[in-house]
Amino acid sequence: MLGCKEKKSTQPPPKQAGVIDAHVHTTASEFDRLFSIMDEQGIHLALNLSGGWPGGGLSEQIAAGRRSGRVLVACNLPWFAASRTKEFPVLAAKLLREAHRMGARALKVSKGLGLGAMKYDRTLLAVDDPWLAPIWKTAGELNMPVVIHTGDPKAFWEPPTEENERYEELHAHPNWSNHGIKGLPTFDELLAQLTNTIARYPKTKFVSVHFGNNAENPAWVSKQLSRYPNMYIDIAARLPEFGRHSPKMIREIFIKHADKILFGTDLAVSPRSFLMLGSHGKEPNKREEAKPFFDIHWRYFETKDKNIPSPTPIQGRWTIDGIELPFAVLRKFYFENAMRLFGPWPKPANQSQAETATSAQ
Repeated sequence: MLGCKEKKSTQPPPKQAGVIDAHVHTTASEFDRLFSIMDEQGIHLALNLSGGWPGGGLSEQIAAGRRSGRVLVACNLPWFAASRTKEFPVLAAKLLREAHRMGARALKVSKGLGLGAMKYDRTLLAVDDPWLAPIWKTAGELNMPVVIHTGDPKAFWEPPTEENERYEELHAHPNWSNHGIKGLPTFDELLAQLTNTIARYPKTKFVSVHFGNNAENPAWVSKQLSRYPNMYIDIAARLPEFGRHSPKMIREIFIKHADKILFGTDLAVSPRSFLMLGSHGKEPNKREEAKPFFDIHWRYFETKDKNIPSPTPIQGRWTIDGIELPFAVLRKFYFENAMRLFGPWPKPANQSQAETATSAQ
């Protein structure tokens, strides 16, 4: 059934076909907690973006995902090694090939590239540095999408004062502020680095997370999706940001780019009972907050409800208006686009999981 209210239609509800959360962070030890949330919300499958690399935990994550039948894994790269050797891109490409052989379905690149990773000459490593070409080319050759986080919310470059619309979030996490840091690229410079990279490697698929890494400007994101056939986006942790814009405009963007937008939440379920639902304050989110967090997502995408509360109020306490996407668009957004990019999911190891995965297919 749909995440909110029943609708009269001759078509099967899109969530009956399954939902894939294409943006989660977890470890194999936390699968029970992850699946508890997924089952509560009708989410069948997940892409874990915190898989590690060969020799750095990847094999354990892939094995656990295969046993579950519900989790695919994206590998990462040890960007700290870029400061230690000129051969890093070649070595990273070899790691990527090995990760692919092991079963990794994507490469996840964190915002550390562009904001913190250092090059061997002790300069800040730019996303579009030509030195990194072996990595992006290899991902394209292997047909492994690059799931890339570049930059931060635009407000993180503004003074972290009470006038900053993300003051509450920055007050809870003062180290998230990029304001006044010498040598740091601007928000716009990082976006340029990102699009330069997408343009330079047209045979490589890039999933620009957090609504194209520029949820503040949906029109810009739509323009880039039209310009670059190899660019995709997810909506993780940015619903309040793009949701504050005209529902008519956002609905048109989702329909226009129905094949290129993925559902994701930035759900993090980590050891020591850590839980993050898009963002969090000084303390982790509580388990009982998961249901309203997801319910707001379903309401926004499936209804025309007005004044829906933010799913992550710490990021801003304004309301958003629903866009009621057509069923065909919801099916692509919830399931088909992620399955096409990352699937198929592994066969589960037991009958109950098999029934779940079958219903998702």
